[in-house]
Amino acid sequence: MSELTIGERDFLLDGAAHQIISGALHYFRIHPDQWADRIRKAHLMGLNTIETYVAWNAHSFVRGEFSTGGGLDLARFLALVHDEGMHAIVRPGPYICAEWANGGLPSWLFRDPAVVPRGSEPQFLKAVTEYLQAVYAIIAPLQLDRGGPVVLVQIENEYGAYGNDKAYLTELVRVTREAGITVPLTTVDQPTPQMLRDGSLPGLHLTASFGSRSGERLETLRSFQPSGPLMCMEFWTGWFDSWGMHHHTTSAATSAQELEAILSAGASVNIYMVHGGTNFGLTNGANHKGRYHPITTSYDYDAPLDEAGNATAKYFAFREVIARYAAVPDELPPPSRPAPSFEVEMTTEARLFDLLADVGSTEVPGPAPSFDEVEYYGGYAVYAAHLTAHGPGVLSIGEVRDRAWVYLDACPVGVLSRESNERALRLPASTGKLTILVEDQGRVDYGPRLGEHKGLVGGVRLDGVPVIGWTVTSVDVDRLSSLPVQTSAAAGPGPFLAQGTFEVSEAQDLFLDTSGWGKGIAWINGFALGRYWRRGPQQTLYVPAPVIHPGRNELRVLELEVMADPTARFVDGLRLGHEEDV
Repeated sequence: MSELTIGERDFLLDGAAHQIISGALHYFRIHPDQWADRIRKAHLMGLNTIETYVAWNAHSFVRGEFSTGGGLDLARFLALVHDEGMHAIVRPGPYICAEWANGGLPSWLFRDPAVVPRGSEPQFLKAVTEYLQAVYAIIAPLQLDRGGPVVLVQIENEYGAYGNDKAYLTELVRVTREAGITVPLTTVDQPTPQMLRDGSLPGLHLTASFGSRSGERLETLRSFQPSGPLMCMEFWTGWFDSWGMHHHTTSAATSAQELEAILSAGASVNIYMVHGGTNFGLTNGANHKGRYHPITTSYDYDAPLDEAGNATAKYFAFREVIARYAAVPDELPPPSRPAPSFEVEMTTEARLFDLLADVGSTEVPGPAPSFDEVEYYGGYAVYAAHLTAHGPGVLSIGEVRDRAWVYLDACPVGVLSRESNERALRLPASTGKLTILVEDQGRVDYGPRLGEHKGLVGGVRLDGVPVIGWTVTSVDVDRLSSLPVQTSAAAGPGPFLAQGTFEVSEAQDLFLDTSGWGKGIAWINGFALGRYWRRGPQQTLYVPAPVIHPGRNELRVLELEVMADPTARFVDGLRLGHEEDV
């Protein structure tokens, strides 16, 4: 069996100096039938290691469960890395950030307001221990010294940017070691003295995260950690996108120069990301640094392998640099080919409000609850109450998280958006059925707002008087994807389901252009492609080839607003929007 250890200046693989050249692939952002393809292409770029986070909330959407089937089969993913002859780095958090909903923390943790994340609060530690024990039961037998690929395991994630609870970090190490993890343990922080100090413990190997000024950042890391190998655990090669902003890109040449600076210094590196993938379904996170910004469905990240897994100019620039420091396979990834372009006419199937009886409801005698107070952690819910006052009135909500469409007697009145800090509108009358469709657009993944509740928060008032007696219907999007419905007349404004069918001769990647639609979510053959929004920047939803059936396929859409064009257009490749360098 082999062993990786921490040497005086280098990682030592069976006693010999070893430079880790790694790339990040998140198995939960890639269709499982495409894992092997992405791993292989990463190897062909010259990488010898694959790194992945573990998303706690994906595995444990419900407390007491730890799912490992299908796209959550971490053991299978690591076995594929091993089959490719590569090593693996696993970063289980419990907090991962990653522009992923709630930074990977499950929403059920925060139903009790006494729970304090990322610290020594007892309820949080109990839940984290259960989670880590489940993860390590998978990882422990796959460590390098037991014949597997795993060479490093990370404790927490950029903790120095959040807190400095050393007792918490010590407990994570204890749980990790007691679970049988014997490989070296690492931390990662941005290379500032305070973050490196707050996020570390004696006995843990420190690594850094940065995307520029590599030489300077490595010097800072070395000054704080005088011995041991230097490593950039997150070498940022691009950036994520938010709705309503630009598609962020970085210069391939500049990124390659920074990679060269790392490798020429003898440091190890983990390229974040080598392939970003997709926030399928409703898994995207959000940022809130004074203003709320939800993350797009595409997690392309301007990575060397684009969202569809195709090699970019950055891929070949990196490969050329890596070849100066390590053996690179002669084989090249196959060139991308254009996807078929065709159109599908969409037919309105049903209005969402006519289907609520099929997805369940909760009667609430008092004020409007948040999603979390009724133990709902999905993306959409419909609130309904009867108003009995007279004349026009002002409807006000404590806080909308994150977007609310208001209807009176089924007629649209207006939209309240968290991004615009909108909390009130004028109703044309104060009698009738008030209906509010609320979308959770993504749970904040970074900073003090982790774990915040979603939905209508702080109550609903009409002319200052609390509105009570609500029915809250949570929308099961998985059920909507396959719910049998009959074609109805033209629905007008959303929310409504629309459907179309198409035939193809073979399974291959497709790209659904949503630029003629409003806002919603799309499925093909029951697989949730993710959210779309006319705001952009992204204009296409990526359709992985394994989702497509040779022959007949079904496209279904939940449109929340208006389809300017009731036609589904499939185009020849990614359309990620106007670019802006970062």
